[in-house]
Order: sequence, then structure tokens, then C-alpha cells
Amino acid sequence: MIICTAGHVDHGKTSLLHALTGTDTTHLPEEQKRGLTIDLGYAYLPIENDILGFIDVPGHQRFLSNMLAGLGGINHALLVISAEEGIKPQTEEHLDILRLLNFQHIMVVITKADRVEAEQISALIEKVKTTYPFLAEAKTFVTSAKTSQGIEELKAHLIQLNQQNPQINKPFRYAIDRVFNVKGAGLVVTGTTVSGKVAVGSELFLSNGKKVRVKAIHAQNSPSEIGVAGQRLALNIANVEKEEIQRGDWITELEPKFATDRITVALTANQTFKENCVVHFYHFASHITGKLNLLEAKQAVKNQQFFAEVILDEPLHIAVSDKIILRSGDDSQTLAGAEVLEIHSSKRHKRTDERLALVKNLAKTTACNDFAARVKCVLENKAAALDFLLWAEQCFASDVAELGFDTSSKWVFNASFKTEAQQRVMAKIAEYHQQHQDQIGVTKARLYRIALLDLPELLVYQFIDDLVEQKQLTNSRGWLHLPEHRIEFTVSELQLWQQIRPLFEATNQALWVRDVASSLSVDETEMRNLLYKAGKLGYLIPIVKDRFLLSEQIAEFAVLIKEFVAEHGSISVNQLRDQLNYGRKLTVQLIEYFDRSGFLRRKGDVHLLRDRETF
Repeated sequence: MIICTAGHVDHGKTSLLHALTGTDTTHLPEEQKRGLTIDLGYAYLPIENDILGFIDVPGHQRFLSNMLAGLGGINHALLVISAEEGIKPQTEEHLDILRLLNFQHIMVVITKADRVEAEQISALIEKVKTTYPFLAEAKTFVTSAKTSQGIEELKAHLIQLNQQNPQINKPFRYAIDRVFNVKGAGLVVTGTTVSGKVAVGSELFLSNGKKVRVKAIHAQNSPSEIGVAGQRLALNIANVEKEEIQRGDWITELEPKFATDRITVALTANQTFKENCVVHFYHFASHITGKLNLLEAKQAVKNQQFFAEVILDEPLHIAVSDKIILRSGDDSQTLAGAEVLEIHSSKRHKRTDERLALVKNLAKTTACNDFAARVKCVLENKAAALDFLLWAEQCFASDVAELGFDTSSKWVFNASFKTEAQQRVMAKIAEYHQQHQDQIGVTKARLYRIALLDLPELLVYQFIDDLVEQKQLTNSRGWLHLPEHRIEFTVSELQLWQQIRPLFEATNQALWVRDVASSLSVDETEMRNLLYKAGKLGYLIPIVKDRFLLSEQIAEFAVLIKEFVAEHGSISVNQLRDQLNYGRKLTVQLIEYFDRSGFLRRKGDVHLLRDRETF
């Protein structure tokens, strides 16, 4: 467990920790010289089977960003107030931050008790609890680092608070606040473990996606084989250089592919501010700027809750339920504390009734930390990529599977969502058959576009494949149609087709209607009707009017083009001509057909791959 100390400068936080642990947290020469904490100071208290960690956060206004970095992922705080000076401006600001970050336990510690009378201390405690009603039930300790008054009582209470952290059963997530090299050991990072556990030898991800290996661990300032949530860790890591890491980066068990610059939050206002404003955004050890937009109000009012969208100036690795602090554009005042409800928030329709209803439901489930209810809420009317859901919720696939969801594919969705989507597919293909009775069906790519364009393409393909497997749809040579829908050759047409097909198989060239008709001494109009019917049946494809290739030939050319584009990035008419040994005119006709079909798209003098699933 980690406990932070907060309070005004010179109110005795560092001396209190020294009395509790025997450690002087003014570890930097400049801090010792000036007698105040500039960076975060750390101290540790060994107890039975565990070690309590303390973070001495800076009390000076200019060092507020360091204080906020120290509070990420911590739920226990000592609010330190000097018996001599009482409540000061920095005391109030730190207390606001503790309240806005929703600390579970805030303990009031009166320091320097040896310097004043008991009546003054009693009056101060009464003032604190009257001024801040949410501290009315807070445990209060009267201490003196000089005489040791109250120190053992405080120590005993902190030991009693220490308990198993439920965050340990989540994926490992670790916020880096320092990076340095140690002679003989190599690169070391320090930070707070937000969730999960890590062991020596673990392979994990850096924020940039690079994999690193943990060579050694110091947990709460002692060598250890493992580190767990709620601990201060120093990790000796390999496979990375110091220049690749900076303060605010993460080490995570889940691959960090979802850095976001747009989030939805539930905030508690610390003062009045307008619906749109520039803000300083504090998230663990990261500090950047962004823009805040209230979703339902023209103005935020102090101590009231609001929903807002925050657009960040650069993406951060944020997860649902993370706590953040929002400060004014000049970073002089704390505007609000907030909890993340959603990452990668929608850019459109953000204030519609439907959208706001979803945000409110997310807020209810997040506030009570109801993981099951939140996931079901997220998936009520949509599907989510499994890896995205795991990152956003910082959970394992097994956690999602325990809720009754199928996690065997890349997508997670509930049964009613899939049923409704497949019903739309079936309705659209039935409608297509009514309007185009002379067509055998549509390609998978076109069915996606006419039925479910609002859903992810690969997810729709999965739903369509399931319909084919269940025999609700039939796939005839790449054309999808209802099982009962038929276009067939007559007996005489079939006999003629059996003479036509060998002509196409004998060459890789496209054949004209008139040439095929002439070869078989058949009326040109009759041949034209038959070849177009063969096209509807999926045997032939007209690349221009009256000029055909076998579907198999088109598919072979498509494979060749995919391979060429994969290697070169694009393909031109001349490059395709050289690959096929075609004349330029026929090559142009073929590549224009691929453009029309949606397989390729033209960009200047070259053609890019548009839809690799078309053929």
C-alpha cells in the first residue's frame, strides 16, 4: 500500500515521514539546501509480511505537477496541517485535489503539536471538520516529530489499513516517472504500479509498443522477485535505451495500441467555468494541454457534477475509470477532478439524447465500479474489438468471457446485436433479388455496403460467413444469394456453354461476343444473350461491353495485382501490361474494370488496392 502526504509548504510533511520511517525524503541536493520538497520524495516502513510506502508530494505551488504525478493510482492520504499555522492556501488546494480524485481515505494529521497549546489544536480540528464537511468522519491524529507524540498511534492505524488490493487481478499497468542508468545494472525506471503484478523475467510493452524484459525489481525500496498493484517499483529493464523512454510513459501487459486524444469524463467542478475552455490535463505522470467541452450545460458550477468531452493536444494511454485533474488554461487554478467514462469518444452526435443516455449509464456503472454492468452497457447496441475492450477496461479476455460473451474472435458483441445485424443483411439481399431478378446475387463487399455500412467491415464479413455456414445464404462462385434464388441455363444453353467455355480456357485473352459467335457459327445476338447470362451466373465477367473473361481468370489477375501492390505500393497500366503480356488497350480495359468494381482505385497515373476481399 502507498500513502501520500499532502499539505502546505513547511507544515512538516517530510519530518513526519522521517519520524514514521526513519527516512529523509528530501533526497535531492537542491531540496536539502532549500529545505523543501521539489520532486517526489519516498519513504518506506517495513511491517509484518509487507512494506508500506509513502510519497511526500511537494507543497510549493510551482511544483504542483509533481504532486499530481504522485497521486496516480493511490487511495490513501495524510493531510498534514501545522498546529502553528493552520489551514493555508496550499492546504486548501491539495485538499481540493484529494477530494476531486476521490481518495478513499483521507486522514488529518496535525503536526508541530509541541509548539502550541491543546486548546489551539482542538479549535483547529473543529475548524477543519466544519469547513470541510466531507472530513467530518476522517480519522485525526495530533503529532509532533520532535517529541514523537501520536507517531505510534498513526503508524498502527496505517498498518491496520493495509489490505489486499483487488487491482492485483488486472493486467499489469505501471506509470513511469523517472528514467536513469545504474552502473553495472543498466536502465532503471521508477513509478507506481496502478494494477496487476510483474515478476523478474516478464516481457512487457512500453508505450511505443516496444517489448522490454524485466531483469530485476525493487518493490517498496527492497529487492523482490515480484511487484504488485499499489507498490512503488523500480524496474531494471532490458532491450531499450534511455532515450526511448520519458516521464509519463507506461509499461503494460496489454499491447498499448489505443492511445486516445478524445475522451468522455464525469467531472466534479471545483469552481465555476464556461462550457468550452482550454485546460491543463494531469493524468498520472503526464501533463499536457487540451480543450474541454461540457455536454449538457453552458457553465459548470462549483461542487456539481457534469459530463464533458476532453480533446487532448496529443494522445495519451488512458483507460476507463482513470482519475484526472483539470486546471485552468494558465495552470493557476484547479477547475475539476474527473473520472474517465470512455476513450476514443465519438466525434459526431455527441449531444443527442441517445448519446447522453449512454454517457449517463456509463457514469452509473463506473461510479459503483460495476465491471459487468459497464461492459454490457458498452455492448448494448454495438460490437467492440476485443483488444480495444480489454485495453479500455484493463481486463483479461477471461473476465469478459465470464460475463457470457464469446471471446473466440476479434470482436465482442451480444446475441441480440448479431441477430439484428444479420436480419438487416437478409432483408437487404431479399430486396436486391426483387429489384434484380435477372442477377444471381451480390459480392460480399457490396452486400456489406448496402446492408451494414455503419459497422466495421471485417465484423460484417464474419456475420455474413456465419449466415453462409448456417445455409441461410448461399455462395455461388463468389456471388451471395438466398438459397431459393436461382438463375439457370436451359438445356440448349447448357449444351452451347459447354462449347463456349473451352474457347476461353484455351487463351488468357478477353474474347469479344462477335468472335465467339463466329467461331461456333451462332447468331451474334443469341451469343450475346448467352454470354451475359453466363456473367450473371458467375462464369464470365464483361470487362467492357461485349468483351469477356472467365471469372477464374479475373481472380488470378486479382491475386497477381495484390502481390504486386503489396511489394510496390501501387500498380500502373504499363506495369500490369508487363505482368500479363497484354496489349495496352486490353490492359487499360481490365484495370478500369478493376477500378469500377471497387477492387482498385485510381490515384494519378497509378492504381491503389481498395478492397482486397472483392475477388
